[in-house]
Amino acid sequence: MIVTRLIRFRREIVTLWHAFWNPLTPTYLKVLTVLTVLYVVSPLDLITDLIPVIGWVDDVIIVSFAVSWIVSRLPRIVHHTQKPERARQSGQEKIIEGKKRLR
Repeated sequence: MIVTRLIRFRREIVTLWHAFWNPLTPTYLKVLTVLTVLYVVSPLDLITDLIPVIGWVDDVIIVSFAVSWIVSRLPRIVHHTQKPERARQSGQEKIIEGKKRLR
């Protein structure tokens, strides 16, 4: 269960990164993304990091919930969750093949 959550969190981070640079993403979601990053790097926490495990666990929980909530609020257009095969079949997205040319 923890591994699946970590994999989903990684995908959500990538989606959030793409959505942050997408002009169709609402401004309030971009602001929340910046605030989430600032919370991670800020020395101010709900529970201080001086308490070794509990201080880190609250950061992980708060950030993972914030990222999941922001991604759940993204418009469908902004989501980059389609696999390349599906996008190629539906013709919605231009896929650039990364194959090297042979001379």
